[in-house]
Amino acid sequence: MPQASLSYMEYIYNLANASLTLKITERLTGEPYLPINFMTVIHRIDGWTVRIKMSRCLDIQEHGDFRAFMNELGIPCQPDIRMQMALWSLETGQSPIEVMRHYQVAVVSHGLPERKEIEEFRKQFVRGLGYCPETLA
Repeated sequence: MPQASLSYMEYIYNLANASLTLKITERLTGEPYLPINFMTVIHRIDGWTVRIKMSRCLDIQEHGDFRAFMNELGIPCQPDIRMQMALWSLETGQSPIEVMRHYQVAVVSHGLPERKEIEEFRKQFVRGLGYCPETLA
């Protein structure tokens, strides 16, 4: 099968709310053929940024199917330099706490897709605010 041109594949998307982020997590954990290297989830005031990096190139069909799924839920994005540095720091092994302190971002999850981490973040955030903002719905 033909391969995509990148030596690895990554997908970076902005999402409107936690429910969409959880849908992606469910898809990634429910389809073992997808070669997930890691998934990073960052909460922002106006939504979520999700980065998914594959451990190998997807073939053209897999890439097209996955990209179509992601495009239904979010908007592909090119993060600003601060977010790029935060994502790179996580990938190179810095702890989420160090990254949060240094780049002032809310790292919800980094590693294998984890539904529990996203749900726990949402629950604690809502409890602290006393209401549920739209991005956490």
